[in-house]
Amino acid sequence: QVQLVESGGGLVQPGGSLKLSCTTSGYAFNWFYMRWYRQAPGKEREVVAALEVRSGRVTYADSVKGRFTISTENDNKSLALQMNDLIPADTAVYYCNALTGWGKDYWGQGTQVTVSS
Repeated sequence: QVQLVESGGGLVQPGGSLKLSCTTSGYAFNWFYMRWYRQAPGKEREVVAALEVRSGRVTYADSVKGRFTISTENDNKSLALQMNDLIPADTAVYYCNALTGWGKDYWGQGTQVTVSS
């Protein structure tokens, strides 16, 4: 059974940093694409950062460019999101998403990030 488990969320002051982690299990092959999404209250879920595993190519939402860094760890079985210079608008539930080469995607349960003084 494929599972994605996020961790690392919490409460942080504006200007602070957090690192989110997503550990995947139950999938024997390399992921094709791995992404971080977020959903703020009353808003649609949006992609924050994406990584094409084989090429290492990364893309970011304009709102987080220069502040967030997506990367893989543990032989591409884990996904990380380093978030710096956090602002209140970054407050949301953050979700890990992984896509197989066959087009099937999986989601984690989400981790809350709250940026507030």
